[in-house]
Amino acid sequence: MIDTTPFQDIYPFESHWLNLDGVRYHYLDEGPRNAPAVLLLHGNPTWSFYYRTLIPALAKSHRVIVPDHIGCGLSDKPADYPYTLARHIANVEALVAHLSLQNFSLVVHDWGGVIGLGYATRHPDNVARLVVFNTAAFVLKKLPWQILISRSNLLGVLLVRGFNAFAGLAAKMAVVRPMPAQIKAGYLAPYNNWANRIAIYRFVQDIPWEEDHPSRPLLAQIDADLARLAEHPMLIIWGARDFVFTERDFFAEWQRRFPHAETHVLPDAGHYVVEDAHPQIIPWLERFLD
Repeated sequence: MIDTTPFQDIYPFESHWLNLDGVRYHYLDEGPRNAPAVLLLHGNPTWSFYYRTLIPALAKSHRVIVPDHIGCGLSDKPADYPYTLARHIANVEALVAHLSLQNFSLVVHDWGGVIGLGYATRHPDNVARLVVFNTAAFVLKKLPWQILISRSNLLGVLLVRGFNAFAGLAAKMAVVRPMPAQIKAGYLAPYNNWANRIAIYRFVQDIPWEEDHPSRPLLAQIDADLARLAEHPMLIIWGARDFVFTERDFFAEWQRRFPHAETHVLPDAGHYVVEDAHPQIIPWLERFLD
């Protein structure tokens, strides 16, 4: 069990769990149960903590659901588990069915993008609105060397699982404004040993970079099916100082595919755009979702 006491004042939410064939899937469920629902999906190596600044504002008028992907946050971290794109999408489908969410809004970041859009392209009639933070849901054209190294079977596993380099460096490199110690500790708390870092490494391994990667056909299908969401209201908020999901390559691709989306580029925000710029983001979200 992860000790959340050191950051309970900034993550004061009640925990809920869904049993997925013996594996506990952690999620938050804030706000009025009869209000319109919004589902927020995090990426790697974050967890529901990433959205902690948005939850209280959105919960005033929405039911706010924020899961931790299996292997992340307060969810179980089994050693023997298929940490694949297909399974993460299936887990979201199970949570939506369990909570009977209908016509909900979807907010995505990083890996939450392809997982969430994987759900949305399968169930377009059940998703009302889409909010996209720095992410991709299409075949990647480039991959930074830092990510490529992290995927290797020898050096990568040593860096990611042994030294916690992926999560540790992200806490510095993914933001423009340095994190206070308490917030950094909150991001890293679920990943405090070799065993608890398994999903971080498996997420990196599951990036469908190679043409023969096992998850590549599913990514290609999601890519092809994004057109099913062309008429959905979409808000795109982008941290311009993101060295992975760059404005030139990734934000431009979202704009090309969804030319009618409302867009905001934040020049002084990084990959953890919500961490850097939540005071600016909250009013845009409130107006868009309402």
